Amino acid sequence: MTYHLALTLAQTESHWIDFNVGLLRDEFWSNTIDGLAYGSIYALVAIGYTLVYGVLRLINFAHSEVFVVGAFGAYFTFVGLGYQPGPTSDSGIVPLIVNLLLAGIVAMVASGVIALILERVAYRPLRKRNAPRLVFLITAIGASFAIQQALLIWRGGNPEPAIRLLRPQAVFEFGTTRITNIQIIVFVASLLLLVVADAFVGRTRLGRGIRAVAQDPDTAALMGVNKERVIMLTFVLGGALAGAAALFYVMQIPQGVLYNGGFLLGIKAFTAAVLGGIGNLRGALLGGLLLGVVENYGQSLFGGEWRDVVAFVLLIVILMVRPTGILGESLGKARV
Repeated sequence: MTYHLALTLAQTESHWIDFNVGLLRDEFWSNTIDGLAYGSIYALVAIGYTLVYGVLRLINFAHSEVFVVGAFGAYFTFVGLGYQPGPTSDSGIVPLIVNLLLAGIVAMVASGVIALILERVAYRPLRKRNAPRLVFLITAIGASFAIQQALLIWRGGNPEPAIRLLRPQAVFEFGTTRITNIQIIVFVASLLLLVVADAFVGRTRLGRGIRAVAQDPDTAALMGVNKERVIMLTFVLGGALAGAAALFYVMQIPQGVLYNGGFLLGIKAFTAAVLGGIGNLRGALLGGLLLGVVENYGQSLFGGEWRDVVAFVLLIVILMVRPTGILGESLGKARV
């Protein structure tokens, strides 16, 4: 009786959590490459959190819905271009590039516009009344649920049927790991966008305005910086990058366009921003890549159901050891 009870408990525990070092070793490189692709998507969304926090000291929890609007924008661009759910059509390389660019532009515009509307309707009136920070936070959560419920009424509770413009194909192999065309496109394009965003904030006149307002808004206003224009630009830039992330997400997980599909991804992107140092653009990149890779390692080591747990435990550990994140600089003080 005692033996059977112990065996049952052991079997139950084996389903509850694994500790599969062999699987982690075997899938190390595939997890690393896949994690970098996912992590670059997290990083693009994290830029929106980190920019808004750097300028307004506001955690914009509605940013995950800005991402979802971009995902719907990309999806319906595919539909408008004649793509249907089902097997991937064999289009030429030039039409494929043009269609992806079109979908990316629509997604970035859609996310940028909804981010701008959010700033005008939800946050600007509160700033004019000098509302406490807690009111901003509650408004952000309320705006997130409002957009989410509006999408639910519009599209219903079922995900959109899967559409793929590009069939996943191995481009080359690294040992036993196959690196696909979609992974390369997502990683390289995300990295380029992040470099452009970093250069924009660090080297352009508008970017210097963002940094000046982030460092000292009153002094920046005395020096002639239009604070309201800078805040508007910050929301549009963060929203546009979330829209680009949405296109890459649709390419990676085409059946993932759902009214509340941005909730978990948004929380992870926020985690990435905190990991790297919220308010720091390069920190968002580092945090996103680190989170994407570590959660993949955790999935192999502990089991698939532990993927999200590993991501958030990593956040807790980093905050306990270094509360300001890995790079730990604010946007206004960042050396760019």
